[in-house]
Amino acid sequence: MSETAQGIDQQQVLHNGNYRHFISSRICSSLGFQSLAVALGWMMYDLTQNAYMLGFVGLSQFAAMAVLTFVAGPVVDRFDRRRIGFLCQIIEGLTALCIGVLILTETFSAPMILIAVAVLGGCQAFERPTMASLLPNIVSRSMLQRAVATSSSFMQTALIVGPSLGGLLYGFGERAPFLFSMVAFVIAGWNVASIRLVSAGHPKTPISLGTVFAGLSFIRGRPAILGTISLDLFAVLFGGAVALLPIFASDILAAGPIGLGLLRAAPAVGALLMSIVLARRPITRSAGRKMFLAVAVFGLATVLFALSSNIALSILALLITGAADNVSVVIRSSLVQLLTPDEMRGRVNAVNSLFIGTSNQLGEFESGMAAGLAGPVAAGVIGGVGTLAVVLVWMRLFPELRRVERLDGR
Repeated sequence: MSETAQGIDQQQVLHNGNYRHFISSRICSSLGFQSLAVALGWMMYDLTQNAYMLGFVGLSQFAAMAVLTFVAGPVVDRFDRRRIGFLCQIIEGLTALCIGVLILTETFSAPMILIAVAVLGGCQAFERPTMASLLPNIVSRSMLQRAVATSSSFMQTALIVGPSLGGLLYGFGERAPFLFSMVAFVIAGWNVASIRLVSAGHPKTPISLGTVFAGLSFIRGRPAILGTISLDLFAVLFGGAVALLPIFASDILAAGPIGLGLLRAAPAVGALLMSIVLARRPITRSAGRKMFLAVAVFGLATVLFALSSNIALSILALLITGAADNVSVVIRSSLVQLLTPDEMRGRVNAVNSLFIGTSNQLGEFESGMAAGLAGPVAAGVIGGVGTLAVVLVWMRLFPELRRVERLDGR
């Protein structure tokens, strides 16, 4: 594909009115959610002065998502996805409003935080597969990879800005981030409701016990999809270093809180830069092999980070992990969308969302336990080497994934 053609394709994606509504909804929802997460975590620790309660915040969110995932998939496949997204975002906005009112009346408590987080987690269990399944209904198959990469660049920006914005707003008053989040969710809901679908509708399959678990059965029968989802699951499970960043910043790099902030932002910045590159120069061949290569680079960069005692080198290593992970994300998302029929996308994306959440949450738990037993440096090295081992094993277990060539639907 020529440079001119690539530029034209990218303009077509960004000039698509439905796509602009879609991406605006995702950005506003992400900013609202990230701001809420930071504010709720801060409030929980301020109320309890108990680090374990911060763990319960994450557990409450994950538990709600895990319980509702298999219900969400069939719902997303049966009902209008725009209405589901709108309803989720309005409930999230109302949750933020309720928290603000409780703060104003001085009736807020730790159990209420856990309830609020569980409600947000339940909404995310529906919203994430809904938005992922909606994208192929508003862009053509040939434009899907570029649309995913462009969406990823905006989402990475939101992941960088959202937590910082939440902390900044909290400094102006504890109600400020909740007011902002409410407005952000309302704008997100308006945008998703404004989308006009361009693809044909799909048959409405009745919800039953069989349809609830149909996503798992579908994935199990498609080695390329199973391989890409499980590769990401185990790579992040073993290679995630985010949970150890406070230890590295304090005890190894002597970087202080400012250094910790730079370390936390580095993977997202690397992912943002790579998503911009992929939006302009999409992967046109050897997609499967490039995914394996990207995950291997992720593992090597994790080892480099673990062994580094220099803040600049550590930031560079984390930038590389973010960039490599973004290559994997774009390939995985494109493959899942292209290889899944529209009537199954909700259930498949719900399982995919659960796998991603599981890898992040359990990866942090695994890293923490390993660091407690062997120390942070050894834990990081073991995690990176474990990621490389997963790549080698998965190349043997899923040759179909290794042979995947194109991501443009042709």
